[in-house]
Amino acid sequence: MSRIPLFFWGLVAVVSAVWFAADSLWVSPFAYFPFRSVFVQYSGILAVVMMAGALVLALRLRVLERWVGGLDKVYRLHKWLGIGSLVLATLHWWWAQGTKWMVGWGWLDKPAGKGAGQQLTGLEAWFRGQRGLAETLGEWAFYAAAVLIVLALVKAFPYHLFRKTHKLLAVVFLPLAWHSFILMEFDYWAAPIGWLTQAAVVAGSVAAVLLLVGWPGKVRKVPGEVVSVTRYPDLKVFEFLVKVTQGWSGHSPGQFAFITSDAAEGPHPYTIASDWNPETRCLKFVVKELGDHTRRASRRICEGMPVTLEGPYGGFDFEDDCRTQIWVGAGIGITPFIARMGRLAGRPDSRTVYLFHPTADVSEEALAKLRADAEAAGVNLVIRCSRTEGRLTPEEIRDAVPDWQNASLWYCGPVGLANTLFNQFRKWGMPARRMHREFFDMR
Repeated sequence: MSRIPLFFWGLVAVVSAVWFAADSLWVSPFAYFPFRSVFVQYSGILAVVMMAGALVLALRLRVLERWVGGLDKVYRLHKWLGIGSLVLATLHWWWAQGTKWMVGWGWLDKPAGKGAGQQLTGLEAWFRGQRGLAETLGEWAFYAAAVLIVLALVKAFPYHLFRKTHKLLAVVFLPLAWHSFILMEFDYWAAPIGWLTQAAVVAGSVAAVLLLVGWPGKVRKVPGEVVSVTRYPDLKVFEFLVKVTQGWSGHSPGQFAFITSDAAEGPHPYTIASDWNPETRCLKFVVKELGDHTRRASRRICEGMPVTLEGPYGGFDFEDDCRTQIWVGAGIGITPFIARMGRLAGRPDSRTVYLFHPTADVSEEALAKLRADAEAAGVNLVIRCSRTEGRLTPEEIRDAVPDWQNASLWYCGPVGLANTLFNQFRKWGMPARRMHREFFDMR
C-alpha cells in the first residue's frame, strides 16, 4: 500500500528537484510579480507532468501494474495524480489569470514587461508570437478539465456517464500540452527541466491519443459466453459463469477482469471468484447490486449472452512468506477469497489460514457454499452477521488467531472497516509490508 504515496511524492520530488536546479521560488528582491512569474512556471510544469502521468497510467501497462502493485493501485495513483494536477492547475490559473483581474481592478500595478525594449528573433520570437493562442487554449482547457475531474470524484454521478465524460480528459490534455510547450520559460529549454517537461508532454499526448482510439481495451480482450446465472435475492447478489474459448491464458486467485456485457455501458471490473481450470475454461463472477451499473447488469446478464473479457489484472495474489494468513472478506469482498479457496482445495499449501466474513445480509444457500469451500480448502472460517451479532472488531480477529504477530493480513471490502482494521493492527506492530488491501474502486 505504501507504493502509492511513494510514487506520488516521488514524482513531485523529482520534478521539483529538477526545476529548482534551473530556477528558484525565492526571488530577490522578493516581490509579488517576480514570485508570480516563477510560481506560475513551477505550478504549471508540475501540473502538466502529473496529468501526463495520470494518462500514461490509464493505459493499463503491465510494467506499471507490476511496479505499483496491481491495477487497483494504479488507478488509485491515477486518481491522486488527477487531484494533484487539479489543485496545482487551479493555483497556476489563479496566479496567472487572477493577477490580471487584480491589475484591472487597480489592486496591483503591473511592472514593465521582461522583454520590453528588446527585439526578439528566431525561435524565441516565434514562441512569443504563439503566447496569446496558447494562453486562451490553456484557460478553456483548464475549465473543462476541472469540471471533468470534479465529476469523476462525485460518486453520485452515474458510472456509464462517468466512463464517457472521463475519456474527454484525453482530449483536454492536448491543448494543455500545447499551452505548456509554448509558455514554458524559453531558458528552460537548455536545462534538464525543459527536457523533462517535453518528455512528459510527448508521453501524455501519445497516451491521450491511444486512449481516444481505445487501445488499452484491445490488448487483452477475449470473447466469452455466459453459461449460467444464479441469483441470491436476499443478498442482492448474482453469480454468473463465463466460458472463454480462446485467448485466456489463465489467472491467479484474487485477480479481476473487465467485462463488457453492453457496448453502450462499456467495460466494468469484476473480481474473478474462481481458480483457473483449463479443462472447463469457465470463470465465476459474484456481483452485488451496489450501483447503477451493477443493478442494470443484474437484470441484463442471462444464460447464452456473449460478453467480452479483458484481463487478468491485479496484484492481490496471496503470495508472501508468512506461515499464517488472516483473510477478511467483508460483504461482497469475499470474492477473491472464494477464488483462493478453490485453488487451495486442489493444491493445498502449508499455511494456516483464518477467514473472517462479516456481512449485513444473510443467505443460507450462499453461506452453505462458503462453508463447503472453506472446508475443502482447510481454511478456518468465521462468519459474522453484523445485523444480529454486531460489528466484527480488530480485537476479535486478533484474539481468534494465535500467531497473529507473525501473520499477514489480506483485506477486501468497505473502506471504513479497512481503515479501522489496518490502523489498529499497525498500532499493534504489524508491519505495513504484511498488510494487503484490494482497492476495488476504479473512480
